[in-house]
Amino acid sequence: MLRDQKGLFEQLLERALVMGKRNKTTQIIILVVILVLGGFAVSSAFKKPEAPKEGSTIPDLPLQQLNGSVVKLGDYKGKALVLNFWGSWCEPCEREMPTLQKGSDEWKAKNVEIVGINYGEDPLVVQNYMKKVNVHFTMLLDQKKKVTEAFGIRPLPTTFFVKPDGKVHAIHIGELTQSQLDKYLQEITGQ
Repeated sequence: MLRDQKGLFEQLLERALVMGKRNKTTQIIILVVILVLGGFAVSSAFKKPEAPKEGSTIPDLPLQQLNGSVVKLGDYKGKALVLNFWGSWCEPCEREMPTLQKGSDEWKAKNVEIVGINYGEDPLVVQNYMKKVNVHFTMLLDQKKKVTEAFGIRPLPTTFFVKPDGKVHAIHIGELTQSQLDKYLQEITGQ
């Protein structure tokens, strides 16, 4: 599309130059068209993808594990997935960590993966935090905050409940209770 617009720009510009000073009004119209199309092309080239919402598929983005290796969210396809975005400074995040750990312990055998996605912190901070709050479910790092941005995360914690086909079933903003977590897990697993 950009290539087609570039060709159109070149044709319009060439035509405007050939016309010389004979027809100023036509030149101005052509210039305005060039500017409008150019603005559209630039804005569409830099447009951010839309954040996942209920019913949409989660993006297959890479995240770093605590051991330094990289996984993609698509690697979890085929499993019911809970993506919990959190930060160590977030009090509601800390309060819900035992709930997420209990959910991980109880649902792992039922093809459910609970994954914490840390918002921009150093791996050592995350490891120390995990020891402090006594959790060991999967933690991934979003040090450059690209995944958090792609998901449109604003307040923390925010949790995405994803069906095994990769589609978002629900988005929960704020602290999760055990009964809420269990309800969402029953819905995405059908159990």
